[in-house]
Amino acid sequence: MASSSVLEESPGTSSDGSGHLNRSVGFYGLMFVSLGSIIGSGWLLGALNAAKKAGPASILSWIIAAAMLSLLALVYAELGAAYPVAGGAGRFAYYSHGSVAGFTAGWAAWLQAVFIAPIEVLAAITYTNSVSWVSEHLNMIYQDGPNVGLLTPTGVVIAIVLMVLFTAMNLGGAKFLSESNSIVVIWKTAVPLLAIVVVAGSHFVPGNFTAGGGFMPYGFHGVFAALTGGVVFALQGFEQAVQLAGEARNPKKDLSRAILMAMAIGALLYTALQIVLIGGLNPANIAKDWSDPLGKVGDYGAWYTLALAVGAAWLAVVLIIDAVVSPAGTGIVYIGTTARLSYALGAEKELPTALSKTTKNGVPWVSILLAAVIGCIGFGPFPSWNALVGAVTGATAVMYAIAPIALASLRKSDPDRPRAYRVPMPQLVLPAAFCSANLIIYWGGFETTVKIVSALVLGLLVFAIGSSRAGTDRMEMIKHALWIAPWLGGHLIIGALGRYGDNPRNLLPDWVDIILVIVFSLAIFYWAVSLRLVPAQVQEQVARDAYQLDYEAAVS
Repeated sequence: MASSSVLEESPGTSSDGSGHLNRSVGFYGLMFVSLGSIIGSGWLLGALNAAKKAGPASILSWIIAAAMLSLLALVYAELGAAYPVAGGAGRFAYYSHGSVAGFTAGWAAWLQAVFIAPIEVLAAITYTNSVSWVSEHLNMIYQDGPNVGLLTPTGVVIAIVLMVLFTAMNLGGAKFLSESNSIVVIWKTAVPLLAIVVVAGSHFVPGNFTAGGGFMPYGFHGVFAALTGGVVFALQGFEQAVQLAGEARNPKKDLSRAILMAMAIGALLYTALQIVLIGGLNPANIAKDWSDPLGKVGDYGAWYTLALAVGAAWLAVVLIIDAVVSPAGTGIVYIGTTARLSYALGAEKELPTALSKTTKNGVPWVSILLAAVIGCIGFGPFPSWNALVGAVTGATAVMYAIAPIALASLRKSDPDRPRAYRVPMPQLVLPAAFCSANLIIYWGGFETTVKIVSALVLGLLVFAIGSSRAGTDRMEMIKHALWIAPWLGGHLIIGALGRYGDNPRNLLPDWVDIILVIVFSLAIFYWAVSLRLVPAQVQEQVARDAYQLDYEAAVS
């Protein structure tokens, strides 16, 4: 866990009027923040969804996702250590391409983060409401009628109470958040490991890996479709340590190690869970296809059902408890990281400076309260956990995609900055990381891409109004972000012609679509890097966060 000794900055304000954050989070606090974000509702629901889409080949989905996200984790590891600022995902593009590109990245990051807390609350309520005693006495979700699947008034009250609890914990500060989260993450990691051992040791059928049409019943299309059906969502979150970089005691030493270790643990755990789930299924339920792997008792959730099937009723009880603890732990973290992202956005004069205000203890209280309020609005009439996951995954991919462009640009425009960690083979890894994020966007389907682009356009309109009032030089900002509109517009066109989503048009032949996305991505990548800020402009942008970057005296 994070050490109890604290080396803090003096509370106060920076040159732009925003408040200081306290550097009090150590290596284990950072690592557990990332790992705690990775292990949430995804382990409870992700494996079953992946199996439905890809059958036994869903194992490949986890391996592919781990490889793709590991490339992005390497990028974040270098960026976070070189530029340890709060809400880093929303700041790196500011340094490399100015405020328009920076806002786009920060807005995408904020959009994906702000709705994860309500997603986790919905997952916890959905899972526990499946238990007959809970549904009979609390009835948190409508079971039939026009509102089936939505929260009842009781469910809304419980959801809001949970969000208030998450908010209160974040107002306690980053050190309290990281240390309390460390305890929760130990539990969250131990329970799935326990489920793996018990289920695999009690019931494991090797024949299940060729049942229902063979190992790959839906081809690679199913493998890729599973990525945005919960697999990428489950593995995302490694970057959460970066969002707290402004509160890390020794980011140069700890940040890259924390990110990479969390990613490695999460990838191994989820792959093992998928293997054990497939081997633990009743062969009769998957003899024909993988549409209903759990049979009629599937309403209780995959691991709860498997625990009962192998006679481990005690494990089923533990899993129901974990169905609250795991999503709640992730929700708590995302309230905090959402606040750090809006804190970073508030540092720019185009947006309200109140977002970057902190308490005397260095807590961004306005941003925390905003995250909680928007999160509660997220309990509106959303159709399902799966639908929200798809949208959040797409927004996350946009955020991830901008990071390799920012790093490639900053390596050229800010080459002398000390880097405790460097991405190996950057000429290969950085373009590959960008292509990985773009493939995730494409696999999410055209309908999801439309929603994401619409939300980004709405945010940019707000930004334009703010820049007009602030009197900033809009043309200077726009010329470095000219690549963004063709990039997003190209995805709309490719997605409309593609093979993924609710209504695939299949106008692009199989694999031709993948090659097209990769070629398109590489063209955008190199064009975007060519439009980077010059070194003097980068230094001006970075200087705005000098009070966060100048931390070495506090940790020496």
